[in-house]
Amino acid sequence: MSERRTRRQAAMAAANETPTKSDAHGDMNGNSDDHVSTTPVKHAGPTENIFLFWPNLIGYFRIVLAVASLYYMPLHPRTCSLLYSISCLLDALDGYAARYFHQSTRFGAVLDMVTDRCTTSCLLVFLSSAFPRWAIVFQGLISLDFASHYIHMYATLAMGGSAESHKNVDKSRSWLLNLYYTNKTVLFITCALNELFFIALYLLSFSSPLLSPQLLKSVGESKAAAIQSGAQVNSSIISQLFTNPYSAAALEMARANKMDSTWPWILAGVSAPVMIIKNILNIVQLVKASKWLAEGDVEQRRIAASAKAKKGRKAN
Repeated sequence: MSERRTRRQAAMAAANETPTKSDAHGDMNGNSDDHVSTTPVKHAGPTENIFLFWPNLIGYFRIVLAVASLYYMPLHPRTCSLLYSISCLLDALDGYAARYFHQSTRFGAVLDMVTDRCTTSCLLVFLSSAFPRWAIVFQGLISLDFASHYIHMYATLAMGGSAESHKNVDKSRSWLLNLYYTNKTVLFITCALNELFFIALYLLSFSSPLLSPQLLKSVGESKAAAIQSGAQVNSSIISQLFTNPYSAAALEMARANKMDSTWPWILAGVSAPVMIIKNILNIVQLVKASKWLAEGDVEQRRIAASAKAKKGRKAN
């Protein structure tokens, strides 16, 4: 008796595990029942690590250079300008690497844009403290840059879909933004000269008494006597790579390395018109993205009102 029951139970279990022909036919046509398997699908082949793509590695290196430039920004204009400039120039290299290695990703695009916004904002924050009279101007530029790019990105995702790139701007919406985003030469020159203007202002804060009358003066005898002699020297590798920018030696080096203001003035004069154009583009981008979102809101309200009216007619 128990043997029969065992065989019967085994047959029933086998029947339950074996799919019928109708079930298989339904699955092939996509018309299976509502019970969908929750087992994750395993794709064949190795999984790619987006974070280790070459363009993204360049992006991480840009961040390291930007942080290093901020470290030297208060008192070492030459070192800071060099590190900051290399970080900005690598912005073009990561785009080239993405196209060359076929590694264009949405994460890389966002990483690139966020790095650009943050590095420029940090430099403008320093300029606000270096030129307090013009702090409101630099604060306005930071706000405009963040607001225009955020609204533009949000409008692209909301209206164009998640697969749409923020650089795909149709000419009918704005021919100026279309030229800026689709022409790589225009994009590179505009961004490079925009950054060059702020770097030139940064250098002028160390070299031009006209703009910075509070330039560092030599240490008086009383202050020099206050520096303790025979202090213990930190000989660690980190301290040798990243010296303290506020140490007595660093202050003396900053005073000794005062630069001539001729070249910073020339660079500022050449790049100023492009900087103005760049911020005009930010304003256009902000306005166009806001209008695009408003068009979407109007369409959604129209659809909602139409659906409500149909529902009311059916109820009557």
